[in-house]
Amino acid sequence: MHIETITTQPYNDQNPGTSGLRKKVKVFQQPGYLENFVQSIFDSLPDFSGKTLVLGGDGRYFNRQAIQTIIKMAAANGFGKLIIGQGGLLSTPAASHIIRKYNAFGGLILSASHNPGGPDEDFGIKYNAGNGGPAPEKDTNAFYQRSLNLDSYKIAQIDDIDLDCIGTQQLENLSITVIDPVTDYAELMQSIFDFNLLKQSLSSGYITLLFDAMSAITGPYAKRILVDILGATPDSVINAEPLEDFGGHHPDPNLAHAQELAERMFSESAPVFGAASDGDGDRNMITGNNIFVTPSDSLAIMAANAHLIPAYAQGLRGVARSMPTSQAVDRVAACYNIPCYETPTGWKFFGNLLDAGKITLCMNTGKNSAATFIAAMIMKPSPWTLLTALSNI
Repeated sequence: MHIETITTQPYNDQNPGTSGLRKKVKVFQQPGYLENFVQSIFDSLPDFSGKTLVLGGDGRYFNRQAIQTIIKMAAANGFGKLIIGQGGLLSTPAASHIIRKYNAFGGLILSASHNPGGPDEDFGIKYNAGNGGPAPEKDTNAFYQRSLNLDSYKIAQIDDIDLDCIGTQQLENLSITVIDPVTDYAELMQSIFDFNLLKQSLSSGYITLLFDAMSAITGPYAKRILVDILGATPDSVINAEPLEDFGGHHPDPNLAHAQELAERMFSESAPVFGAASDGDGDRNMITGNNIFVTPSDSLAIMAANAHLIPAYAQGLRGVARSMPTSQAVDRVAACYNIPCYETPTGWKFFGNLLDAGKITLCMNTGKNSAATFIAAMIMKPSPWTLLTALSNI
């Protein structure tokens, strides 16, 4: 494998935010821009020689090209194995799970979350550590500081990898495995929630649903889990094919951008349950028949009904919310006598609490876990009844 060291000039605008580095596609397409940031990440991490890197993204424009570049750079920098989602696709929650399940060193997720996609829109890249969570602040600061004085990057001169063919190939000391992006995550969901009860509820008509993937990453996940496994009708999932420009959607799941879902959920023929997700699958909107559920209340609903979720039947260790998130969950925590923590805004701040085993559920304002829409369906009493009660606290 021939490895080249390419001379480069540093960029001064590669300071990642709480969810990585996000810029316009044309910025990332500048000579060496993507390469510089990736090399800055690799240079800032401890010894990963021979270890595993997970790689995938939300399918937005420039996703495939960026993945090919990162594959070649990972090879040049000494990783021993790459795990890549088929087609270059992985939702953020699925990537997190795969990092943990396969004991990977970390992962690179290519996404600009709920920002629009396309040649003139946004692209992004973020690093997740070995615990599956976002890189802590000390790491993102190190990435930025390294980017300010970077003078070269390493890249292997190898052919592009077939991202659409599932399987493993060996390139000298590098193993590259392309996996189905949904399978591991679907298995995780089945280990957490009562899928038999969900199937019964859907087949009996007790629950009718509508899920809008907004032409982003969660379409394949929703089709596999909701339709293939749980038995929902195929028309229960709309905008299910991930598109590079998200079909013109602004994949921010709210009543303004998820207009098709909103119109149907606030009509006379509305299903019982509705949801939409953002570009990379870590932000959701939950609705009911002519009802909108705020993210803050969804955390409280899950905490109040966690004993009905098989994986949480023994109770919660604790809950956490970001400072701007409403205090509905505080009331639930007090009722059940479990710890409740308040953090600054940003998912990375929940990492220490999760790793220390102090919390089971958490909420950053405006975001739900990718599984929240499934969890809400198995709650009794009806989540809509509970929501009304919580809103009156």
